[in-house]
Amino acid sequence: MTLLMGAVAYDPKTVTIWTGFRAWLRARGLPFDFVLYSAYERQVEDLLEGRLHAAWNSPLAWVRARRMARAGGRRVHPLVMRDTDLDLASVVLVRHDSPHTEPLDLKDGTVAVGAVDSPQATLLPLSLLRRAGLRPGEDVAVRRFDIGTGLHGDHVGGEREAVRALLAGEVDAACVLDADHLLFGREGTIPPGGTRVLAQSAPYDHCNMTVVDTAPEELVEEFARLLLSMSPADPEARPLLDLEGLTEWRPGRTTGYALLEAAVDEAGFYDSAGRITAEEYEP
Repeated sequence: MTLLMGAVAYDPKTVTIWTGFRAWLRARGLPFDFVLYSAYERQVEDLLEGRLHAAWNSPLAWVRARRMARAGGRRVHPLVMRDTDLDLASVVLVRHDSPHTEPLDLKDGTVAVGAVDSPQATLLPLSLLRRAGLRPGEDVAVRRFDIGTGLHGDHVGGEREAVRALLAGEVDAACVLDADHLLFGREGTIPPGGTRVLAQSAPYDHCNMTVVDTAPEELVEEFARLLLSMSPADPEARPLLDLEGLTEWRPGRTTGYALLEAAVDEAGFYDSAGRITAEEYEP
């Protein structure tokens, strides 16, 4: 039997990444292959229907997989995560010369967000604003940049356009992943000192390798063992780790998803059984 994993092709490099992982894993005796998807929703459905053993899931895809599994009397668990998926944060940015000093100052203004299905640039920041006392769409207008819908924010184009709208004076604030705030500074999208952080979310976790309970146990255990053994000191493993954006794999955990679970419920994005209930979402 071959362990079959799903991954979403959010970028052409996805083919290079998982082709490399397949060769590395097979060279160490694990029969492994992968299937690429254009959106996370189909990937999660196939995982729960037994067409996949594992899925490289976004945090939002994990939330849906867990809800679908629980509703169907099934189990899923996060096998491994990247070290770079742990304890992330979203930020609400304003221009450096903005008079705003706290989230409530955005009342009657406009905030720019990423795609409708972006955990880090839409769901979580809007939840942060709700907890600060603002009702998105009522107390503060929301301008959404639906780029890469279905990719759950993996395509950062929506975040980048939100920041550009902020810098152009079209909106009062923009919501992005903290790491992407730094990226946009390095690439020149944000000029030095052009923005400042108005608010920051509590830490949360991002992607994980979700495994379903019908997966072959021995192959899953070996899959985890091999991934956790990867080291940047290994010249064969280092390029793969670099491409996938991590230094090392860590054992999966579920403790970092509570904020997103709450944000999903507040936005009505999925119901308790994982059915898509969000308006204006067409993956």
